[in-house]
Amino acid sequence: MSTGMVIIGASQAGVQLATSLREGGYDERITLVDGASHEPYQRPPLSKDFLSGVVDAEGLRFRERDYYETNNIVLALGSPAVKVERVGDGGVVMTADGREYPYRRLAFANGAAPRKLEVPGADLDGIFSLRDADDAERLKASFQRTDNVVIIGGGFIGLEVAVNALQQGKTVTVLEAAPRIIGRAVGEETSEWFLQAHRKRGIRIDTDVQITGFHGEQGHVTGVELGDGSVIPAGIVVVGIGVIPRTELAEQLGLEVANGIVVDEYSLASDGQTLAVGDVANIPNPYDRTAEAMPRIRLESVNNAIEQARFAATTVAGTPAPYKSVPWFWSNQGEVKLQMAGLNMGYDRVLIRGDQDADKFAILYYRGDTLLGADCVNSPADFMAIRQALGKGKHLSPEAALSSEPLKKLFSDVVIA
Repeated sequence: MSTGMVIIGASQAGVQLATSLREGGYDERITLVDGASHEPYQRPPLSKDFLSGVVDAEGLRFRERDYYETNNIVLALGSPAVKVERVGDGGVVMTADGREYPYRRLAFANGAAPRKLEVPGADLDGIFSLRDADDAERLKASFQRTDNVVIIGGGFIGLEVAVNALQQGKTVTVLEAAPRIIGRAVGEETSEWFLQAHRKRGIRIDTDVQITGFHGEQGHVTGVELGDGSVIPAGIVVVGIGVIPRTELAEQLGLEVANGIVVDEYSLASDGQTLAVGDVANIPNPYDRTAEAMPRIRLESVNNAIEQARFAATTVAGTPAPYKSVPWFWSNQGEVKLQMAGLNMGYDRVLIRGDQDADKFAILYYRGDTLLGADCVNSPADFMAIRQALGKGKHLSPEAALSSEPLKKLFSDVVIA
C-alpha cells in the first residue's frame, strides 16, 4: 500500500499545506518536490525589498531547515517533477534527474509560469521575467549596468519593479497594452490615481500600446519597438504580462483543467482524491458577496495560498471544511502602500473616503447597498476595519459610509442580524 503525501511545489501554498497537515496530526511522510534549489522562500518581496537590497536571500526563507527535519518533511529540491503516474491506490512522481517519489495522496502547489511575449527579439539578453529568486538575482545584478529600464505590463509586479528602478536613479518607462494599469485588480478610480501618482514621481507610463519587437546590439536588448514604429531605449526590459498556471502534470492524470486545475470547495480535483492549492487552483469563489458575479476564480495572493492550504489540510485529515474566506491583497510601491479587502466584481457604486491629494484614502465598492470591498491607499486603519468587518459578515450602508466618523467606529455600531 502506498503511503505519504507528495506536494509538487515548495511554494507558499505547498509549505502551508505541509505545515497544516503536521499541525493537524497527519503522521505519514510528506515530501515537497520542487525544481528550485533554494529552500522554500517568500516571493512577494522579490519585486520590492529584495531588489532594493533591504532583504537578502536568507531573509526570504519561510523556516529554518531544522523545522523540516524535525517534522519529517522531506525537501526534494533541485529537479522538477516531469511525470506523474497512478500506481495502485496511489501513484508516483518522477523528477527530471530520475528520482521517484511514491505517494498515497498527491497535491499540486506548483503555481504558475510567466507569460511570454512572442515578438521578434524576445530572446535577446537583458530581457527578464520575475517569478523566482533566480530571476530576481539576475535582474538585481543587471540594474548596475544600465540607465534605461522598460517595464512591459502595468500590473503589481511591473509597478513595484518600476518604483525600485526609479529609486535607483534609472529612467523608467512602463508600457501597458490595456487602457489602464492594474486593471484586473482594482477599480477605475484607483487605477487612475496610481497612473497619475507614478507619472508625478517621474515614471513614464503609456497605455493602449502594442509591442512589435525588440532591438538589440551584440545579442543584448537596446530598445522596445511599438506599434507606431517608435522605439523606447532600453538596457533592461522586464516583462510582466501575467502568468499561466502550471497544469501539465495534472493533465497527465486526466484531471479537469480550465485556467488552472479545477477543484471543489474542499480543494479536491475532478478525481476526488488529488488536491490543488494556491495559484494553480481554479476554485469556487470563497467570497460569498461576489460569488454570484464570479462563481469560480483563480486567486494569485499570499492570503489565498495560506488560507486555502489550511482548509485543504482538513480534507486530508477526514474532517473537510469548505473553503470560505475574505480575500485580501497588498502592493508596496515606494511610499505608496495599497491594501485591498474583498473583491469588487459586480460593483455599481463607488465611495471615496479620505484625501486623494494627500495620498491617503479608501475607495469603497458597492453593489446596491452591499459593500463588496475596498482599495485603501496609505490607510491601514481603514483596511483593517473593512477586512475584519467583511470577515464577520457586517454590512455598512453607503449613507453610513459617508460619515466623517472612523470606519472602525462605524462598523462597531453595526449589529449583525
